[in-house]
Amino acid sequence: MGVSLRGKRYEAAILEDTSEPDFTTSDILDTKESVYAKEQLLTAEFIAGYYMCSLGEALSLMLPYISNIQKTPSSHNIPTSIELSKQQNKALGFLQQHPVALLFGDTGSGKTEIYMKYFEQMIAQGKRCIFLMPEISLTPQMALRLEEHFGDKAVMWHSKLTPLQKKKALHQIHSQEAYIVAGPRSALFLPLQDLGLIVVDEEHDDSYKASSRPRYNARDIAIYMGKIYKIPVVLGSATPSLSSYVKFPSVRLKGGYFSSTKEFVYENAVEGISQTIVDNLRDTLKAQEQAIVFIPTRANFKYLICKDCGHTYECVFCSVGMSIHQKSNALKCHYCNYTQVIPQVCPKCQSSALVSSRIGTAEAVLNLQEEFKEAKIEQFDRDVITTQNKLKKALKRFNDKQTDILVGTQMLSKGHDYHGVTLAVVLGMDNMLNMSDYRAREKALSSLLQVAGRSGRKKNAKVIVQTFNEEFFKTYVDDYEAFLEAEKEFRKELYPPYKKLCRVLFSHKNGLKAQEQMHKMSDMLQSLSFIEVVGSGKCALEKIANKYRFEILLRADKSTDIMKALRMCKVDLAEIDMDPIEFG
Repeated sequence: MGVSLRGKRYEAAILEDTSEPDFTTSDILDTKESVYAKEQLLTAEFIAGYYMCSLGEALSLMLPYISNIQKTPSSHNIPTSIELSKQQNKALGFLQQHPVALLFGDTGSGKTEIYMKYFEQMIAQGKRCIFLMPEISLTPQMALRLEEHFGDKAVMWHSKLTPLQKKKALHQIHSQEAYIVAGPRSALFLPLQDLGLIVVDEEHDDSYKASSRPRYNARDIAIYMGKIYKIPVVLGSATPSLSSYVKFPSVRLKGGYFSSTKEFVYENAVEGISQTIVDNLRDTLKAQEQAIVFIPTRANFKYLICKDCGHTYECVFCSVGMSIHQKSNALKCHYCNYTQVIPQVCPKCQSSALVSSRIGTAEAVLNLQEEFKEAKIEQFDRDVITTQNKLKKALKRFNDKQTDILVGTQMLSKGHDYHGVTLAVVLGMDNMLNMSDYRAREKALSSLLQVAGRSGRKKNAKVIVQTFNEEFFKTYVDDYEAFLEAEKEFRKELYPPYKKLCRVLFSHKNGLKAQEQMHKMSDMLQSLSFIEVVGSGKCALEKIANKYRFEILLRADKSTDIMKALRMCKVDLAEIDMDPIEFG
């Protein structure tokens, strides 16, 4: 319904009846034929309580049910053409026996076929399913597979839909024509009747964690919803998070449909396009085969530095180096989008000896184009792939062999099917290993395996890994399960899943005010015996969008202890991030 508050119109929800107050109230402007289900309200209350936001913010995630829409009679019959192997059938049986279970399946082992068979069975019972994928993983191939098999019973939902596409999808959901809704985090909160199953694919992916309030993790909310809806939840990944591996029963799906092999070659070198990489790319192009090059950094470089005086080009609003974008001749901040022209001389010492550190996707493409003038080389990151249509076309060009080398960031590893890749080049692993994050080893190894999994689908492949930490990757690259077992010992008594963490953020244009509020809350928290203040101070990125940032990191055995402490000590500027994944 619509209400007026201080002269502005707001959308509001009626939660319960109450007696008329003795003061004057404004009239309700209008009402809608929509209602939140009991389960939605319970989920919203959980999000508000656990992630420390308002109930209104939690409810804003959800789309209510429309009470007067005409339901479309729909047949539950679909072609049951998906045939599973003996191993896949055994895995499906395991998933069906547990309320929450982890499908730990190697790349190409057939996890998607298991999901789709499970969807078939649910639809036959008149039940509906939510299929969650990370934002970037919403690939055209997956949409095509769902639509080919389930027709208009499958609906895609994501932020790149046009208003008309969104309206059509909502009509199919409200009228109960849709039996499968596939999409990123937001798909979890759509008003589906008779929900029977939630699948969270690539459950390890950080995209499931919201970066603004409410700072919820869609994977964890899916598990909570499974409890209140009394339905099964399946988590799937080739590189599962240690938290899911420890907390939930898992079934291992080894091997794959591909008879090809992969050879891992380690090069002890600083990050860059080396002669070894050039030689291997040349051999791949001569054989008329394709390659992918993975680089964690977008744009041309991470930083621009004066070689003579060491001056670095930081954003004027954020305490972070600005990235070079050669095509637009600009330095750009990837946090607040502040942009300036690339300087010719250092403003501090007037030297022209400006150098860059760390290679980025755009620079790699330029270098490779100079080396291989006849080859077709494409950049594959968020700077270039800005729409779903561009993603679809870029993947089609690559799979149609119109592109020889694809150079990209994490987008390369996100579940895309590349049919003809026989060489994968992986840069930047040491930078990932050196991140100030307790999950640095997990994230680095997972990224390597996800990128490597895009190669060797039809022919034997080579994976070149540029790293000075060969021993670590060599030990676990063929046995991620052994890594998870070893990582358990590293995390015990210190980090999740054995401890709960919470990051409290303070930001303000007045740095002294933000610091004062941090100290005030930290002093109160220090007096509590049931939680530990791990540390407090300036954020690694001290300033973003002209606001100074400070933080407190808390640790406890139980989340209830952290929540109790926060309610007792919370101050005005405190922004709560439960189960944080960002520490930079």
